[in-house]
Amino acid sequence: MVDSADSLPPTDARLDTTGLYCPEPIMLMHNRVRDMSPGEVLEVVASDPATTRDIPKFCSFLGHELIYQHEDDGHYRYVIRLG
Repeated sequence: MVDSADSLPPTDARLDTTGLYCPEPIMLMHNRVRDMSPGEVLEVVASDPATTRDIPKFCSFLGHELIYQHEDDGHYRYVIRLG
């Protein structure tokens, strides 16, 4: 996992799930990932604290790499490389 946002790869797509609560962020991620190819990078922005548990499990279960995870003042940012 990358330690700093400065060293993140460019993203191929961005998904803003701010204001949505479980299970909606994961459902939207699953739909977005279907339209992407392995190796592409997805950035996800969320406000639901449950995503700190759900997104890493989603990545692990489906074989994606969670490159970056950061929380700042109730907003969560994830960068995922599709497997």
